[in-house]
Amino acid sequence: MDTLPSQPPESPITPTPEPVRRRGLLGGLARDFFGTIVPALIIALLIHVFLAQATRVYGQSMEPNLHTDERLVIEKLSYRFHGPRRGDVVVLHDPSGGTELLIKRVIALPGERVMITDGRVYVDGVALDEPYAQQPTQGGGRTWLVPPFEVFVMGDNRSASRDSRSFGTAPLDIILGHAIFRYWPVEQIGVVR
Repeated sequence: MDTLPSQPPESPITPTPEPVRRRGLLGGLARDFFGTIVPALIIALLIHVFLAQATRVYGQSMEPNLHTDERLVIEKLSYRFHGPRRGDVVVLHDPSGGTELLIKRVIALPGERVMITDGRVYVDGVALDEPYAQQPTQGGGRTWLVPPFEVFVMGDNRSASRDSRSFGTAPLDIILGHAIFRYWPVEQIGVVR
């Protein structure tokens, strides 16, 4: 009987370990930053520029409807399709060149004539129904003709508002948006009227 030469027992094959690929701490952070944070910032910026933004009320010109330190959301999209409407509460840059933002109510539209007589506001000879104004409107005996692409704005607190009665009409291109929602203080959450 022939015997076969003895062969060494087969040893299990163990693969050669691949080098462990570790992302460097900086590489991982950079990838996360550019993959997650940058797109989120871009989306937030686009929303802020084109759709909506938060703002804070300063001063008493819109009392009793809006008060200092209340927080509002203003939407910016609708005015790309149509102009402001009478009664809209808008946030605008100061037409007289100041750096602060103003919040006012649209009283008259392009082509309309505003007149204040006996504490009442008239637009094209018709007295406005203004349930938001709590006191007579000062500035009697004056009239304004609203030019194209501009609006006449006033604060609801007529005795404490710097508005179109002092700085004139406001061009549409300085209006940031329409104040639509109050989110602070919590007990006042709701639609801006």
